[in-house]
Amino acid sequence: MNSGENTKKFDSAVTYSSYLKVDELLQLQSPRSAGPEHDEMLFIIVHQTYELWFKCVLHELSRGQQLLELGDTHAALPVLGRVRTIFKVLVSQVDILETMTPLQFNSFRDRLEAASGFQSVQFRELEAVLGRRDASMVDHLEPNSESQRRVLSAMNRPALFDSVLIYLTKRNHKMPQEVMRRDFSQSYQANELVQESLANTYRTDPEAAMLLERLIDIDEGLQEWRYRHVKMVERTIGMKHGTGGSSGAAYLSSTLFKPVFPDLWAVRSRF
Repeated sequence: MNSGENTKKFDSAVTYSSYLKVDELLQLQSPRSAGPEHDEMLFIIVHQTYELWFKCVLHELSRGQQLLELGDTHAALPVLGRVRTIFKVLVSQVDILETMTPLQFNSFRDRLEAASGFQSVQFRELEAVLGRRDASMVDHLEPNSESQRRVLSAMNRPALFDSVLIYLTKRNHKMPQEVMRRDFSQSYQANELVQESLANTYRTDPEAAMLLERLIDIDEGLQEWRYRHVKMVERTIGMKHGTGGSSGAAYLSSTLFKPVFPDLWAVRSRF
């Protein structure tokens, strides 16, 4: 084989860089500061990384819902466990952001103009997959855009807990029909009969109980991330309004201590 053939074979081989598209990835950080301000690069990379993790969580939850509705406990458990572990990583990224002082952040904050984390389409979609139903979630999205369609689609199909209820009925745990046949475009409301069935599940079905605890892990992980996010914002900008016209820490504080799975928390009082 001549050297030309060797070169051709090498060029067509999959490499670390080509598989991960590293060259393209490293071109996606574009600080807007004239300097640029040193700390803006950190801010961009952390938030881009958040978006990558949101993409991964959405991917995992889609698979998790499929497995739950198939009744496959053993395959669903590691998927749900992975989501919880990702939330731990999201919390740890707050530690990195908090290495930036208020003065350092404000050195480039005005360059963000109307940009705000409130506008994250993937996080809105994630909230919808976890059960949030709020028309205002799409108010800032361009009408008829792909972003708006994604969030609306998630708000009109069964949420993660709906898949859990299907899973439980497949294991002969009775659920009220009004819950199973509910309008998925409406917010789920905590239900006494569901809680009664969940309590029975914990007492009689250890395998299903283990899966329910993975859901509590996810709920707790999201609440932990929200809390750390609020404190990071307060630490960085105090109670000032956020970018993009958001109310900053005041809005974020209003999202605290609102569980994704209220029935799973309420049932603890039954033991």
